[in-house]
Amino acid sequence: MSAITLTKQQARKIILHASGLAKPAQFGRGREAVYKLIEHVGFVQLDTNYTVERAHHHTIAARVPDYKLEWLAELQEDGRVFEFFTSDAGYIPMEHFRFSLPVKQGFLKNRKPLTHAETTLMQKVLDRIAREGPLMVKDFENDRQEASQGWWDWRPSKVALERLYMDGRLVVTRTQGFHRVYDLPGNILPAGIDTTMPTPEEFARHVIGRELKALGLAYPKEIAWRARYVKDNVIKKELEKMVEEGVVLKAAVEGLKTPVYMLPAYKSKKIELSGDAFILSPFDSLNVFRHRLRDFFGFDYQIECFVPEPKRKYGYFSLPVLLGDTFVARMDSKADRKQKTLVIHNMHFEAVKLSNAQIAKITGAIKAFATFNQCNAVTITKSNYKQYLKTIKAGL
Repeated sequence: MSAITLTKQQARKIILHASGLAKPAQFGRGREAVYKLIEHVGFVQLDTNYTVERAHHHTIAARVPDYKLEWLAELQEDGRVFEFFTSDAGYIPMEHFRFSLPVKQGFLKNRKPLTHAETTLMQKVLDRIAREGPLMVKDFENDRQEASQGWWDWRPSKVALERLYMDGRLVVTRTQGFHRVYDLPGNILPAGIDTTMPTPEEFARHVIGRELKALGLAYPKEIAWRARYVKDNVIKKELEKMVEEGVVLKAAVEGLKTPVYMLPAYKSKKIELSGDAFILSPFDSLNVFRHRLRDFFGFDYQIECFVPEPKRKYGYFSLPVLLGDTFVARMDSKADRKQKTLVIHNMHFEAVKLSNAQIAKITGAIKAFATFNQCNAVTITKSNYKQYLKTIKAGL
């Protein structure tokens, strides 16, 4: 089947619709909308950074305007979503549980051989959780023999818990304070959930379908990224088979050398964008591939909390601001929870001309974001465009 050709504008519309950002409340409102979102994108990345509200909550709130933080935990308690890894840690629909098994198998096969002491400790941890029920790291004695060398220098019992979680012998939930609680799968998985190991071909087709549904348009490397811990995956081979079968389309985007892939439903789908403003998490599925933002949106974005301070251009935790199909600003933000104030250290606008109506939409998004972060005031320290800043401050 010959490739179809898309303009950049058509490509952006497909990407934004697939991401759930074509309009506010694209998946509806209420707790059920949260599940519809997770079922659609297949994976909502979590992150522990608490500069503003955590990434998984932020991603959901950008798409479900009346979102309440407890809804995600409730969906997990109801057995409708679970936490695990694909390329990163995130929330996944429980109906996809069996497709986490090849990843767990991959961790088990590819980790370095363990010592007798390590395997003994892991068995002791399993036995204790089987006897006592779900436990946290703090429930195990401090078995560190030497002083900690840093953030990732975990003590032995923590390492044992994480190994058991990654190979599937334990599962995790979260406390209200976001601490992990480890338990046996049999205590968490709903009755009747499918736990059969998919074949490599089944796994590859699941990943391809899930990623194209979530991304709209994708390069092969973006699709394969979600299967990066499965060393023997056959993503590219199955992708070409699916193109031959007509269940996936290959597309050329004007101005880009590399073809992309998409689902046939988007070939004739008419998409209208609302033109609303969305303040997004750095770990939002729309933002995780830097090359993708450059190619389709002309937006060169990097989360600078991982950049040494002297090299930062925009700030420690700069949030992309999307307006319609254009990234118009970066908002270096922090929620001062004691003062209940959203502090915007730097409101940096891209080289785009904005109308007063568009500035009003951005102002409304800032207000909503402050409320979501349980802040009742907003302060903005600086901006590269004083007139826009003046208009926003007047609107706040």
